[in-house]
Amino acid sequence: MTVNAIQVTNLTKRYPGFLLDNVSFSVPSGYVCGFIGQNGSGKTTTLKLMLQMAYKDSGEITILGQPESEISIKEQLGVLFDSPPFDEIWTANDIERVLKPFYPQWNKAAFKNYLQRFHLDPNQRFGTLSRGMKMKLGLAVSLSHEARLLLLDEPTSGLDPVIRSEVLGILQEYLSDEDKTVFFSTHITGDLEKIADYIVYIHEGRILFCGQKNQLVEQYCIVRGSSKDIDSVRSRQVIGLREHLGGFEGLLDIGQIGGLAPGVVTEAASLDDIMVHIGRGGA
Repeated sequence: MTVNAIQVTNLTKRYPGFLLDNVSFSVPSGYVCGFIGQNGSGKTTTLKLMLQMAYKDSGEITILGQPESEISIKEQLGVLFDSPPFDEIWTANDIERVLKPFYPQWNKAAFKNYLQRFHLDPNQRFGTLSRGMKMKLGLAVSLSHEARLLLLDEPTSGLDPVIRSEVLGILQEYLSDEDKTVFFSTHITGDLEKIADYIVYIHEGRILFCGQKNQLVEQYCIVRGSSKDIDSVRSRQVIGLREHLGGFEGLLDIGQIGGLAPGVVTEAASLDDIMVHIGRGGA
């Protein structure tokens, strides 16, 4: 029986102008799960509720088999948001001294190794680092205390392609222990194509999909054709249909491709295609 690292059930949070609407999803242990959706869709709100950085209106959240309010699970989490919350005058050495007492499993050798791999000076003040370097330092901290679950918000944002590739490789190394799980939000769908096993897709405060990545990308296809063939798709639920001078393009559930006009071309949809078309035309 698969054990879930994360179980969210009927989670609701209302803000002025935004509703996280009865959200439910699960993330099995031992995998990378990408959390995707447009800006403002509810990704960061959901992560903050999971971490009790905000308080839910209703619903249940279970982390590593315990309610999110259970203090003992905190030391088993590695958390990184898009702006690590370190004092501007702290160095990496200062950060280690401050955090080490809170994590019984802090691994000094691992932290030093990550600083070296990321080319980070342990004596440089946090406030003088570039955004990309700050993210790398935050990731080094998250990976250095034997966390069972990494909760990451845009972990590769601001990193150049070479460093991004290295970070993804490090996350895969982390998962060599089957008891460990990564849950991260990102707009860089290419990263998910490389390492994600599962996808949770949130749109306008609602979950559109939760499951294996391949199931999502195999659910849709891109349809393209000339203007004379557009009538053959108008009767179908084409998502984000866009007409242009040369014809049209849209996203279609794979189950609806039968009977299209001979001139209509279908091709595999990427995660990026799915997000763009759903963002353009709703779901």
